[in-house]
Amino acid sequence: MNSVTSAVGAVVTDDAGRVLLCQQRHGHQRWGLPGGGIRPDESPVHAVLRDIFAEIGCEIELVDLVGLYQLSGDSCGDDVPDLVTHVFRGRLSGREVAVNSPRVGRLAWCDPDALPEPLTATTRAALADAAAGHSGVLREVSRDPEPELSPV
Repeated sequence: MNSVTSAVGAVVTDDAGRVLLCQQRHGHQRWGLPGGGIRPDESPVHAVLRDIFAEIGCEIELVDLVGLYQLSGDSCGDDVPDLVTHVFRGRLSGREVAVNSPRVGRLAWCDPDALPEPLTATTRAALADAAAGHSGVLREVSRDPEPELSPV
């Protein structure tokens, strides 16, 4: 049985209905939701607010919980833990965001119908649920195979 790690993320939208995505600076440079890990003795709500502020330099308003997503699969190796991500729905009005973390390569406001690739599997599932207006989803997500690394 794999170990389990807990994380948080948020589907953050602006007044135009675009969603905020972060591209990883290192590794496979996948696009994902802003967020991060949950520290010991920290609630998911506190973690998502802390991590988003750390990544984009401003606060968001949490609206509700899109769902809990359990990412599993061995396509990245047997020693990779399962990841349970609490994905919230958040709103940001009239504020400029800026990369504020060494983990983030860039931020982009994206039209939900024109999302960048590659997206993380959890991000794809959470964005689809958020776009459908779902809340409180419990979903298992299969880990994508690791893509080829681009030459630097």
